[in-house]
Amino acid sequence: MTAADPVEPTPEPKPDSEPDLSPAAEALAELPASAIPEPPAADIEAEVTERDVVLRFGDRRWRIRGLRKNTSFDVLKVNLLVSRGEALHVDSFDLYSAKHRQAFARLAAAELELEDSVIQRELGKVLLKCEELQERQIEETLKPKLPAEVDMPEADREAALSLLRDPKLVGRILEAFSLAGLVGEPVNALVGYLAAVSRKLTQPLAIIVQSTSAAGKSALMDAILDLVPEEDRIHYSAMTGQSLFYLGEHDLKHKILGIAEEEGVRQASYALKLLQSQGELTIASTGKDPQTGKLVTEEYRVEGPVMLLLTTTAIDIDEELLNRCLVLTVDESRDQTRRIQARQRQARTLQGLLAGEQSKTIRTLHRNAQRLLKPLAVVNPYAERLTFLDERTRTRRDHQKYLTLIDAIALLHQHQRPIKTAEQAGERIEYVEVTPADIALANRLAHEVLGRSLDELPPQTRNLLDQLLAMVREACEREGLERREYHFTRRQVRETTCWGDTQLKIHLARLVELEYLLVHRKGQTFCYELAYAGEGSDGQRFLVGLLDSDHLYDSQRSGSESQRSAPGRGVVGLQSAPGRTPENVPKASNGSASSESTSDSAENAHTGTENLPASNPSPTLAPVRSLSSLAAEVAKTKPLRPSVQAARTARRA
Repeated sequence: MTAADPVEPTPEPKPDSEPDLSPAAEALAELPASAIPEPPAADIEAEVTERDVVLRFGDRRWRIRGLRKNTSFDVLKVNLLVSRGEALHVDSFDLYSAKHRQAFARLAAAELELEDSVIQRELGKVLLKCEELQERQIEETLKPKLPAEVDMPEADREAALSLLRDPKLVGRILEAFSLAGLVGEPVNALVGYLAAVSRKLTQPLAIIVQSTSAAGKSALMDAILDLVPEEDRIHYSAMTGQSLFYLGEHDLKHKILGIAEEEGVRQASYALKLLQSQGELTIASTGKDPQTGKLVTEEYRVEGPVMLLLTTTAIDIDEELLNRCLVLTVDESRDQTRRIQARQRQARTLQGLLAGEQSKTIRTLHRNAQRLLKPLAVVNPYAERLTFLDERTRTRRDHQKYLTLIDAIALLHQHQRPIKTAEQAGERIEYVEVTPADIALANRLAHEVLGRSLDELPPQTRNLLDQLLAMVREACEREGLERREYHFTRRQVRETTCWGDTQLKIHLARLVELEYLLVHRKGQTFCYELAYAGEGSDGQRFLVGLLDSDHLYDSQRSGSESQRSAPGRGVVGLQSAPGRTPENVPKASNGSASSESTSDSAENAHTGTENLPASNPSPTLAPVRSLSSLAAEVAKTKPLRPSVQAARTARRA
């Protein structure tokens, strides 16, 4: 081209003309617009309720339901309704399906008399908002459920701290049970309260309340649970065999699991035993992979520890579950029945009505107090000097219960003593120390509770045996007979004890099986002879082998080893010597129980425990006697048949 050649101007595009497109571009232009637009620049406002999510765009209202059912990121199936004035369109489909979105947009546009592109753009915004809400919901579900913090008013906090700092804390706990409606049962109530506190330890206690029907076991259980914060207790009437495995991972951690009847958890007894021993549950279960549809193995885990509280009327309980628990039995005496009936009548009076209102305040006070207890570690500086019975294998677990009982008492009194710290591998550990007063209180409770748990007879059977012994002694004195000469029938026992016939059959059969009773036949009837002379029975339960806490009080706690009391004595025999006098009691070595330590003991002992039974001084019990001396002593009481004497000797061994 030369300079002389004219330059042709570039033609201006016509505004109404269509742009030139290639065949491929023309094919793409004919496709419908995508239903997923660009993410919006600003957040989309939504009205979120328990059931619905509502979005608004101009005069159009979008309502989404069923979003909470989507627990996977791969599915977003909802019920979607769009309305404009009186016109609307609704359908249920998966928002991730492009085919379903296009069909919905086309039909909704026709119903609302709008362009398809308008509905498609708004449908894309709905999809993005649903994804956001779904992601937030799944994250919330997967997040560990932490206990909700209770907003405690300052006045309530001060009242709870005042209770925990009261030197008469134990006495006030027993008073609270009485005001809450529990009649008697001071030992059971206090042990139950301490077991509830032990849920904050790494190895909490477990309790089974065993009694006959209508004796008051449920009242005792309810009284214990009423003083525990609602967020720390779970109460069921029954449980299926696998139900525990599918609870949330942290649903039971440091909580109380109360079950109304042991029969209701027999299918779940295996899980309960594992939970109590190992502190956690794990199970491998088969499920379907939502993506591939193939069967896969899924693992479920439930963390402990958990404090168990069960009640039962059964005489024979699973031995493996039983030796993991403390066994409490309620008072079934006639005097206790009178006291309960008097309280029931009092509850119908004006005084009873006012007392019921006061009990609400008491429950709130103790719940707040337990909320203020920190899950501290417990250090027992006297642990190596303690002693315990070691003649049975099951005492390995009972010894652990005894030590945990001491720890629970120390943890309960954490606001009355300094909280100390230690460092291990750069980690700071807070702990509270056990005092001799804690051990003294634990000994008093252990004599009553563990002394009952280690008995070869169930509590109700032991109660019947004691009543039979009293009945036979009274009859022999009245008629001038020897015990072996006096025979009695089941009818006489029924009239004396006022027990039911079915109940007597069960317990008498157990006594016959263990040779506490001998059966004689007279014509067409059977009668019984009491072969038990009350050996080892002094009217009180006891657990031998516990160190007397008075030996733990040293005049100078930080002194040298030579200034301290001697280490704990060895485990003593199975029974105390009959008729021992104070002059025959051996003295503790090294003279540790000085007047100064006795004074220290009195000052540091827990007050308010006057209603508890006195502790039997186990370290002053007789040493182990030979089997021959035991057999000779029994033989003086009553000549036995060779088979009976051999069986008893073997049982004592």
